[in-house]
Amino acid sequence: MRLDKFLCDCNLGTRSQIKKDIRNGQVSINGSVVLKPEQKVDEQEDQIYYKGQLCVYEKYVYYLMHKPAGVVSATEDKYDRTVLDLMGDDRREDLFPVGRLDKDTEGLLLITNDGVLAHDLLSPVKHVEKEYECHLAYALDKEQKNRLEQGVDIGEKALTRPALVQIIEDNKITLTITEGKFHQVKRMLYAVGNEVIYLKRLRMGGLRLEPELPKGSYRRLTEEERIQITEDLNDRSGYF
Repeated sequence: MRLDKFLCDCNLGTRSQIKKDIRNGQVSINGSVVLKPEQKVDEQEDQIYYKGQLCVYEKYVYYLMHKPAGVVSATEDKYDRTVLDLMGDDRREDLFPVGRLDKDTEGLLLITNDGVLAHDLLSPVKHVEKEYECHLAYALDKEQKNRLEQGVDIGEKALTRPALVQIIEDNKITLTITEGKFHQVKRMLYAVGNEVIYLKRLRMGGLRLEPELPKGSYRRLTEEERIQITEDLNDRSGYF
């Protein structure tokens, strides 16, 4: 790995600033000052100091974000703020959101640089559960609930997979699905004659959004949560 990329991934500054600091002799590798940003380093074996501080490299990082409405689930956008713009000093060039939440949708979003994990979580064959809180234009009746739980036609080649529906209040439900089609929740409710007016993702697999995490904030996953993700992907016996 290039030295300047290594230091950027350690969240020590912008690429341009880090290159300048390297050329000014503020970086050493194994006790020797290095002046070339393109110098190759072994991120696991080399002792790399930046301005006298030992740098510890993490290959993969995982963050749980409470996505607010008004930002887009993308790495960059010409017109709107992205979820990565909310990452502050923790932003790395290789981070990306796992899947998408619509611009007006809130809730749990996993941000990582682990492409293999992201692929598995989004893979249609894994059927990872995604639970949403839905506020509806009209009270959900029994027939609509039954149709959602059996699968509905949203204009795809096949019906949606069966969902789990829990009625919280007349116009408020939780809907758990095991797919991730474009605008799927909104299209499912529209297919049964209803309309989603507010949508929030509460859970993805074994990850759950805690109420005390403010909108627009994020935190690192705990080691237990990282283990839980792997177990969810390896054990599908609990999926419906």
